[in-house]
Amino acid sequence: MHAPAPASSAPPSDQPKAAHPYLQAPPLRRRMACWLYEGLLMFGVVFIAGYLFGTLSQTRHALDNRHALQGFLFIVFGIYFTWFWAKGHTLAMKTWHIRVVDAAGQPLTQSRALLRYVLSWLWFLPPLLAAAPFALSGGEIAVLLLGWVAIWAILSRFHPLGQFWHDALAGTRLVHFVHTRKPQS
Repeated sequence: MHAPAPASSAPPSDQPKAAHPYLQAPPLRRRMACWLYEGLLMFGVVFIAGYLFGTLSQTRHALDNRHALQGFLFIVFGIYFTWFWAKGHTLAMKTWHIRVVDAAGQPLTQSRALLRYVLSWLWFLPPLLAAAPFALSGGEIAVLLLGWVAIWAILSRFHPLGQFWHDALAGTRLVHFVHTRKPQS
């Protein structure tokens, strides 16, 4: 027998709706560990894409075609994340048992995954735009960037479901999932 829940004095409309446990955000610590692991995996993507770009463009010096390389990497990252998010998760997300779904808990469409990719640049663009008018050193930009990442992550605590704000804007959410192995025949 379960004891009855205590009655609340607030009207039902004033209480936040409890989401299905499946749709709850994983703990912030786990999401940030996944984010860090994703960054490490992206070094491989950057290496392969940079090698491909350098070979195809016959770039001999790292600073030649820098803006074209940055544009190329933006497109490669977009393809990478859009592809994997539409499948439910990247390798890092699978490792940390995190899945990305739409607001209703359904798999993402390619267009919603692309929207999430574009909005995920809110992790980086504000500090980079703030640093642009100043002649800051690489270390100062790194401090500014890391400070913003910490602020952006902590701001998820103010979302009703604990989601990152770029997910709220994109109509997506990160959820915990348990990967089950298929029985071997």
